[in-house]
Amino acid sequence: MQRLYYPKEHILGDSISINTAEQVHYLYGVLRLRPKESLLVFDGKGAEYLCVAENLTSRQIDLKVKEKRQARSIEPRLSIACAIPKKSKMDDIIDKLTQLGAASIIPMLTQRVNVEWGQQQRNKHAARWRKIAISACEQSGRAYLPVIEDIVEFKTVIAKKGDFDLKLIPNLTHKKNTLKELFIAHHFRNILVLIGPEGDFTPEEVKLALDNGFQAVSLGDLVLRVETAAVAVASYIRLDNEKNS
Repeated sequence: MQRLYYPKEHILGDSISINTAEQVHYLYGVLRLRPKESLLVFDGKGAEYLCVAENLTSRQIDLKVKEKRQARSIEPRLSIACAIPKKSKMDDIIDKLTQLGAASIIPMLTQRVNVEWGQQQRNKHAARWRKIAISACEQSGRAYLPVIEDIVEFKTVIAKKGDFDLKLIPNLTHKKNTLKELFIAHHFRNILVLIGPEGDFTPEEVKLALDNGFQAVSLGDLVLRVETAAVAVASYIRLDNEKNS
């Protein structure tokens, strides 16, 4: 069944009117949705609505809600602050981390990140990343949209006052624990992981993180690319939680 994201504030009672040009074109012109066909709408906050199409035009589609259900929240709540890689690799990172259940994705600038974007470019990338996250939720069956945060500096992430019961910084110089060793006897509910750039974090950045309660962790003997490291961490944490649930 086709899934579609629609913001919660536009869902009123047992009726949903879709009038955004892009979504109407997709449903009416591409999918050829017809009256009485079923459609699953999710609001990004965990609620899913089983709907039936009623009135359809090239400008608006009206849906009747037949059933509402609340999806189970994804645990643990995983936030990943990822150094922005070159080219469009961040697009793939957003897509994969959304599919793997990350609650928050933080594009991060570190000392070795070679990105110089003005505010207009930042806004453009942010809008595209949020669109990619929506598409990944529609495809994967996820009911909760991840928060795609604004681009921030490394020090800003370190200073975040979130209620994290585990904060990790995988790196190549201080490799005290493996993920398996950390998770084997503990259940964490709110996790923040920093993913470094090509060339790794600088020694000063690692020290700052360790001084602020982060734990150094190893991802193995191989040197992983930024996008691979991000997916590896999210995959391990997701599979470990499913194994123990």
